[in-house]
Amino acid sequence: MTKIPKSIGQVIEKYQRNAPVNVVGIANDLGINVWERQSLVPPVSGMICPDKINGGESGFSIIVRKGDPLARKRFTVAHEIAHFILHRDKASDGITDDAMYRSGLSSKEETEANRLAADILMPYTLVQNLVNEGFKSVPQLAGKLGVSQTAMSIRLNIPT
Repeated sequence: MTKIPKSIGQVIEKYQRNAPVNVVGIANDLGINVWERQSLVPPVSGMICPDKINGGESGFSIIVRKGDPLARKRFTVAHEIAHFILHRDKASDGITDDAMYRSGLSSKEETEANRLAADILMPYTLVQNLVNEGFKSVPQLAGKLGVSQTAMSIRLNIPT
């Protein structure tokens, strides 16, 4: 996993024992409230923003587009958690990500957030445990982990 503070790593690891990883639980334990809104329109998939009224203990909320498929919403939440962990200092005005997980941040920062989101949702130890239990195909693993087949293929380094 990307280098993160030990206390945050412990919160994440607590949820990575079972599939699918409960990303809303992680967000809540980090003091972030998660909301779905119809008002987010394509290409916006989600955002993290300071929220003094509805935010969690951290004062932040993650908002995801209500109409997106569940796997998409889960990756969006994990991606926004990653921004909170890695780039919180740049989120004072909020970070909005489009459907390709692009924001006003650098491509390096978006890549970091995508990598940490994958680490959160598809930790290698959990993937290996599932393979050992007989889940061997990309569709099986993606379904068990609650991610898209594309995300699972990328995680397994299988060309898409």
